[in-house]
Amino acid sequence: MGYLTDPNRRIDIVFFDAGGGHRAAANALKLSIESSGRPWKVRLINLQETLDQLDIFRKLTTIRMQDIYNLLLRKGWTLGSEYLIGPMHGVIRLYHSPAVRMLTDFWRIDPPELLVSVIPNFNRVLFEAYRNVVPGGRMVTILTDLADYPPHFWIEKQDQWFICGTERAAQQARALGHTPDRVFQTSGMILHPRFYEIPTVDRAAERTRLGLDPGKLTGLVLFGGFGSSRMVDIARQVSGAGLGIQLIFICGKNDKLRERLTGMPLSFPSFVEGFTAEVPYYMSLSDFFVGKPGPGSISEALQLRLPVIVERNSWTLPQERFNTDWVQDKGVGMVVDNFDNIAGAIRSMPIDVLRESAAKLNNRAVFEIPEMLEQILP
Repeated sequence: MGYLTDPNRRIDIVFFDAGGGHRAAANALKLSIESSGRPWKVRLINLQETLDQLDIFRKLTTIRMQDIYNLLLRKGWTLGSEYLIGPMHGVIRLYHSPAVRMLTDFWRIDPPELLVSVIPNFNRVLFEAYRNVVPGGRMVTILTDLADYPPHFWIEKQDQWFICGTERAAQQARALGHTPDRVFQTSGMILHPRFYEIPTVDRAAERTRLGLDPGKLTGLVLFGGFGSSRMVDIARQVSGAGLGIQLIFICGKNDKLRERLTGMPLSFPSFVEGFTAEVPYYMSLSDFFVGKPGPGSISEALQLRLPVIVERNSWTLPQERFNTDWVQDKGVGMVVDNFDNIAGAIRSMPIDVLRESAAKLNNRAVFEIPEMLEQILP
């Protein structure tokens, strides 16, 4: 395959924990590179920890920026979130110079040959700091959203490369003046390799083991790593609708939500799980997916051929609104304006048709990207 064989070549992958998708993408990419036989050294860098001294959000509120974001997700306080992006970018601009100086000092000690970002909003800071240490150094931004939310979200006008998971994102990069040789397009979003290694399971037996009916249509309800109170609303709506289905709820790190759902008197069989690394297992027992339109959750569900039901309204994060258009364009799910309509959506869902459309997707992004990085490496 013509791999670059210098074992001292190092790639730095920058992530943070605002939401779970960025760390997940970084970990999946590192594992894929190491499994591919490429002898590169891969270092993961948590930007929040690296810039903790400059976190103005923590100075003002005693809470780190990424933790503020995660709190908003956990509480569902996302109404009007598009109006927070401008002030956030203002703070980032205010602290641009000291952030660049701090990262310059960080990389001056041990610079990589290639800088990879899987985060939005800070790519200008990363680029300038890295170029201060390695003039002409190569940086690539891997979008972990299906599309950019300009300006200054994912794609900046600077001398770098981009790896995009959709034609829409690639078009956005080219529209800002990036030449086609600097814009790569994968077949989808980065997924952990475990989503490609699903063991064959006896669905009926496993459903029975979880206290479910082996023959009922089964939905998986998942709202990221922190869950959502909307899951309670969904449970209540389905319970009162007499749909003849059953649901698996994954609550993430939200113990209160797990306790609440476990204690609800539901009219249908259900199984409630907390935080787990076995999402592929639970998806393999399910027939459809219900959740927020996050790029990771949608892509994971579709990799397991699960049609999706997602919500789009004023509470939907602005960078995730395109995802609902993509779901409809690909014919792989249904979009509701409010999960209060979930029962009607499930009742009218053409699950076989949607499943056929999902089966036509062939997302191999996590295995494609190492080859792209090899082309970008100097």
